Amino acid sequence: GGDPTATLIALCSMRDFNLSEETCQLAIKDTGCLEVLINLLDTEEIKCQTGSLKILKEISQNILIRHAIADLGGLEIMVKILDSPDTDLKCLAAETIANVARFKRARKTVRKHGGIKRLVELLESISVGSSYQAKDTETVRCAALALWSCSKSTKNKKAIRKAGGIPLLARWLKCSHANILIPIVGTLQECASEPSYRHAIRTEGMIENLVKNLSSEHEELQMHCASAIFKCAEDEEIRDLVRKHEGLQSLSALLDKSENKQLLAAVTGAIWKCAISRENVLKFQEYKTVETLVTLLTDQPEEVLINVIGALGECCQEEENRGTIRRSGGIAPMVTLLTATHPALLVNVNKAVGGCAMEPENMAIIDSLDGVRLLWSLLKNPNPDVQASAAWALCPCVENAKNSGEMVRSFVGGLELIVNLLKSKDKEVLTSVCAAIANIAKDQENLAVMTDHGVVPLLSKLANTNNNKLRRHLAEAIAHCCMWGSNRVAFGEAKAVAPLARYLKSKDPLVHRATAQALYQLSEDPNNCVIMHENGVVKLLLAMVGSTDDTLQEAAAGCIANIRRLALATEKAKYG
Repeated sequence: GGDPTATLIALCSMRDFNLSEETCQLAIKDTGCLEVLINLLDTEEIKCQTGSLKILKEISQNILIRHAIADLGGLEIMVKILDSPDTDLKCLAAETIANVARFKRARKTVRKHGGIKRLVELLESISVGSSYQAKDTETVRCAALALWSCSKSTKNKKAIRKAGGIPLLARWLKCSHANILIPIVGTLQECASEPSYRHAIRTEGMIENLVKNLSSEHEELQMHCASAIFKCAEDEEIRDLVRKHEGLQSLSALLDKSENKQLLAAVTGAIWKCAISRENVLKFQEYKTVETLVTLLTDQPEEVLINVIGALGECCQEEENRGTIRRSGGIAPMVTLLTATHPALLVNVNKAVGGCAMEPENMAIIDSLDGVRLLWSLLKNPNPDVQASAAWALCPCVENAKNSGEMVRSFVGGLELIVNLLKSKDKEVLTSVCAAIANIAKDQENLAVMTDHGVVPLLSKLANTNNNKLRRHLAEAIAHCCMWGSNRVAFGEAKAVAPLARYLKSKDPLVHRATAQALYQLSEDPNNCVIMHENGVVKLLLAMVGSTDDTLQEAAAGCIANIRRLALATEKAKYG
């Protein structure tokens, strides 16, 4: 309450306390001292402002104090201070904003009062080069820390972009100071959830620097770089750039740091997304990454497991890796994970188990560990993504199991369960279930049971779809389900034939192939032939008789032959 000198002495005395202790922090809040500190920010006395900010910077580590500072209007004043000619003062204000803006309302306040633009201007005010001073480094570090806190909200990501922040982040990514790089990369990896940032990360040449810093000695920096790659590598061009700049090797090497779980989660995430590209999987084979990933299937937190099993799911699309996973003892821990509860984890486990099941040797192990039963029970999971991934995984299992028909029959209520999933509203569930039914229906007994459970009308109901992936697997299911009793006739009565005829106009050759097979089977019934003829099937199929795909060629020719045979018989009957 006295003159500036007295105030300064009081501020200095306060700094003698251990301000990182919660008791001191709360004492400042509870004695009304916080209001005084914030009022001091609104004075013209630079020394008083500096003294106050030094205390606020320390105590704003406390969540209650962060909220109190925002409630008392402290953020608005700190944003104003970012215009001050005094560099130290600006730095203190930016670093305190970084602490306070860790919750949504505070981040919004910073944006509304023009804080984002000012923070970006602070980054711009100093040029990257070897000649900048310690003071400059501090300015950039504090501005980047504040932007990093603010960037956790979507509107702020856009505000940073509009203020011209992206090229500046790219520019500072080239510097060599870890204390600047950590908040710069931290901001980038937050913003990488936005497509515009991913585009910029690719076009502004940032991947090279992100990869370079994977080899930093600072684990926090390595983690943010890996995390940024994890978020960006959904994009094929970025996956290629990571390989080009030798990032796959660095990522593989970082798997050895398995005691730092946050780093491990980011690294395994980056490996998973990079493994979507086949060329990258071949590189991972070279670096023995698959073997290391198998060792991480046990005793890891869920966020690591999701990524590890996701990466193995991508890698086992390559035949060689399916054997590697088996030889490394990976199948048993994978099957154990089928009992997990986290949907994202289950989706990835299903894909990996399904990928491994393409190999008969692996399939035998999966079956002996009761893996198929576990997959089947996941069809009951309430999450449609889990249901769909389980149904996709069952396809190779049914295809490659010994005595597969018997195995399927051993699951009590299993066939009824899968047929009833044809009532789902989810496109991917319907598609995967059709694919599974096509496989299961190869066994006559199982087809008979599915017929009793009403598979024919349920498949017919789905026929009016424009989704090519669903069309293809639905046509396959119909083709295989024709092989029992009077199912061919039943499909005709359920009005499945005319919509199938329209599938031949699709642009997808895989749809043509499956549809021709279904029509060939259906054309064994005279009434279906009439419907096909009325729907112009012959002309469309004639074009396909010249196909280089033997299966399509034969099915098209067989269907035309059946229609002609019926036409001739009708003529004969008419004029005979």
